[in-house]
Amino acid sequence: MLLFHFNFPYHMNLNEALPIELTSKPIFTQYFKDYPPEISEFTFTNLFAWQEHYNLLFMEWRDHLLIFSKDFLGKWKASQRRVNNPLFFFPPVGESPEIVIIELFKKYKSLEIHRADEPIISKLQSTPDFSELNLKIIEDRDNWDYVYDKSELIDLAGNKYRSKRRQLEKFLEHYKYEFYLISEEWLESCKNFQEKWCLINECQKNKDLQEEQNAIERLFNNYTELDYNGGILLVDDNTAGYTIGEMLNKNTNVIHIEKAHVYYQGSYQTINNFFLKECCSQDAEFVNREQDLGIEGLRKAKQSYHPHHMVKKYIIYQDSK
Repeated sequence: MLLFHFNFPYHMNLNEALPIELTSKPIFTQYFKDYPPEISEFTFTNLFAWQEHYNLLFMEWRDHLLIFSKDFLGKWKASQRRVNNPLFFFPPVGESPEIVIIELFKKYKSLEIHRADEPIISKLQSTPDFSELNLKIIEDRDNWDYVYDKSELIDLAGNKYRSKRRQLEKFLEHYKYEFYLISEEWLESCKNFQEKWCLINECQKNKDLQEEQNAIERLFNNYTELDYNGGILLVDDNTAGYTIGEMLNKNTNVIHIEKAHVYYQGSYQTINNFFLKECCSQDAEFVNREQDLGIEGLRKAKQSYHPHHMVKKYIIYQDSK
């Protein structure tokens, strides 16, 4: 049975793939419009920012968008099978990603699909080839996205948000503050704040923070070409924090970056609250605040905001046994 029409040839040659550049944006924008994502990774802004970290490539194949890296696994993250240089793929974007995943595993023995969400897993497990190819699925808990009720994070009502509400109130009472949505005139202030944040948090001693710093620089340096929103928080005319986000799908905001100076008590609660009141689509019901990466303090902080639900993600690989 033909599940979908192929406009692209069956032959797959990964050497024809291209790096993600600004000129690639229309292709990604169209795919994400036609197939709205739930995982936080799937915005052009995010993929472009982290392109150098992952060494991401992309190509269109059989009406699907393939996003992958030839050297990320092993260099930055261990593979599930402990083999040398397996291919790292994000889930294909298109009408039938599960069919494309099957084809990928038939063609390439050394690859892994990362950040696959539950709908893809469910469809994949229903295919006859899933068992025949001996595909395995494991939870990728460190990369599950935290998704919150946007109105709850704005109102901070009830006992469960009492501590957050107090932090916000203390900030509003104790500081002379201003909040602005980011425009070109505020970029330099955000850049300077990020540099100071990195000095305080010793980014040079932490490879992950170094890579994040590089991604943030790509965002700032290409502001006019990208579609993200942002906010900057000032205290006595000094930058106290900034945040960057955008629409992930029609009813969900996603927050990519949020930095604040802990010297100002309640700064994180304040910039989060103000940005959600002002940014993006006011019709959005949810806020995706991305993953905790397995960092204990970050997990505790994200859980303290009481997520509405989690976007669960999985790793798919082929057991060679």
